[in-house]
Amino acid sequence: MTILPKPAVKPADPRFSAGPTKKRPGWTLEALSDAALGRSHRSALGKAKLKEVIDLTREVLEVPADYRIGIVPASDTGAVEMAMWSMLGPRGVDVAAWENFGNAWITDAESQLPLDDLRIFTADYGRLPNLDQYTGDRDLVFTWNGTTAGVRVPNADFIPADRDGITICDATSAVFAQQMEWDKLDVVTYSWQKNMGGEAAHGMIILSPRAVERLESYTPPWPLPKIFRMTKGGKLNEAIFEGSTINTPSLMAAEDHLDALKWVKSQGGLQFMHDRADTNAKTIWDWVAETGWIANLAEKENERSNTGVCLKIVDPRVQALPKEEQSAFAKQIISMLADEGVAYDFGAYRTAPPGFRIWASGLIEKSDIEALLPWLDYAFSVVAAERF
Repeated sequence: MTILPKPAVKPADPRFSAGPTKKRPGWTLEALSDAALGRSHRSALGKAKLKEVIDLTREVLEVPADYRIGIVPASDTGAVEMAMWSMLGPRGVDVAAWENFGNAWITDAESQLPLDDLRIFTADYGRLPNLDQYTGDRDLVFTWNGTTAGVRVPNADFIPADRDGITICDATSAVFAQQMEWDKLDVVTYSWQKNMGGEAAHGMIILSPRAVERLESYTPPWPLPKIFRMTKGGKLNEAIFEGSTINTPSLMAAEDHLDALKWVKSQGGLQFMHDRADTNAKTIWDWVAETGWIANLAEKENERSNTGVCLKIVDPRVQALPKEEQSAFAKQIISMLADEGVAYDFGAYRTAPPGFRIWASGLIEKSDIEALLPWLDYAFSVVAAERF
């Protein structure tokens, strides 16, 4: 195979990690200069900072006024499990998953929570399960955007508007890039370190009035750890949703997230982020359509993620290799581009088919993605020439 010419232009920013993702364009440490460092998160200043995060989140994400927003421990994982442990049990439960993190919620539901009436909807990497099986009379746990598969739900049409159950949506790589249909979602969770480039360990939980009613009318039969408790004396602990966090947050990380929220607002708000992600993803998809050795992992066009764009190597010679060697082939490309300072941390998740996951959300510059793609072609030609 002929080795392609080495590209002359590199991305200005080689960070394409799926989380923590890159900071907003122009970010420097100076953005944290107003952080309430060394101050208690219970102080007036500390609480004001956390409340500002909540208020700006409502504004930027266009969250309905009657939904509660809270900052919670342990990133998106903590937020999802807080909801599952606190709310599931009084009805049958459906859990839908099609990739690694969604499968974690299946493990919780099947192996950890003593749920008597449980149905599991699954699909392999690259496709959605049949979500029309959900009828609305049961509770539902699902992932809006499959972070490690690059497959998302195109909309929430499968959720009945007149449902009786509550819906718990892990939206960590969807919010700020994809339209959340709030009227269909009772619990929405995410982390700062996905689409907003934040630092680790902080989760967000957004509750509809129906979710609040469930919390106030149902007491789980199992013990709840402190970090999962959202009620006090049978009523919602409103302080959590005013900035009084359950445990100690990082006020440096909070300042960083405030900076990202303010940047999005200054750029025009949520639609700006949606449009950037769509444009970035389409840049990759158009290249894939013209490139014979690679394909989208998501099989259906309307189910493709515009944040973590997952790709698989489909060159017949690579496909003929054992799975371990396919993975080694992809890793050699990843290593080569890291050594060149072209792209970091863009490998497929370890349980996904061998390939790549290129982060494309609103904080990524289109010019960086455009500069990356010729390097992928070049690296493929080098590795293929060595192996074949």
